[in-house]
Amino acid sequence: MCTLEKRGNLFILTFTGEDQHRFNPNLIGSLLSLLSQVKAEATRGSALITQAQGKFFSNGFDLDWAQAAGSEQGAAERLHHMVALFKPVTAALLSLPMPTVASITGHAAAAGFVLALSHDYLIMRKDRGVLYMSEVDIALTIPDYFNALFREKIGDASVRRDLLLRGLKMKGDEAEKRGVVEAAYGSEAEVREASVRLAENLGKRKWHGEVYAEIRKGLYPQLSAILGLTHKAYTIARL
Repeated sequence: MCTLEKRGNLFILTFTGEDQHRFNPNLIGSLLSLLSQVKAEATRGSALITQAQGKFFSNGFDLDWAQAAGSEQGAAERLHHMVALFKPVTAALLSLPMPTVASITGHAAAAGFVLALSHDYLIMRKDRGVLYMSEVDIALTIPDYFNALFREKIGDASVRRDLLLRGLKMKGDEAEKRGVVEAAYGSEAEVREASVRLAENLGKRKWHGEVYAEIRKGLYPQLSAILGLTHKAYTIARL
């Protein structure tokens, strides 16, 4: 389950409960609905923080739901269905007319890592939680938009190799050192505080939301193309 709170100019999207926050059609649908609400209510000065309760930011797709289909073919079809359903989540974050911050206080694995990386800034905890792309370890290929996200968001090829081809479980200190996250802190409270502080400071700039979104899409052209997002080459907005 996920909830949305409005706190001044900040939108706080929270995965609630102590479970692994795995993405199945129900949770993906709820997430898309809340992101649509955020976009509809956006004003200058808005910013989004995505966070989670418990030990996990998100542990990726709900593989138990996929396997409950009862056959290998049925499980594969359900997995492909979740991959397709999740694609608009990445598109929604890439086109959101405001700065976005992922506040990561637990494990972010597979699609959970992708969700975090779809934000503009990642703030992570040092003492608990890892960033992990599990696909190579569990014999799953990586969707095209996942690959495009990693190519364009993580510039260092050796970091991408370690994450995608070695299945490296990257802790906060290493993620900060290698440029995957903006900063890492020693406790959950520090991560929450730093995320709010960053989002508030970004919001104070009161950027034009549509222009901000267009610049972001232009920054990641391959990903935008795969997601089906159109990019206006030049936009003049009323200040």
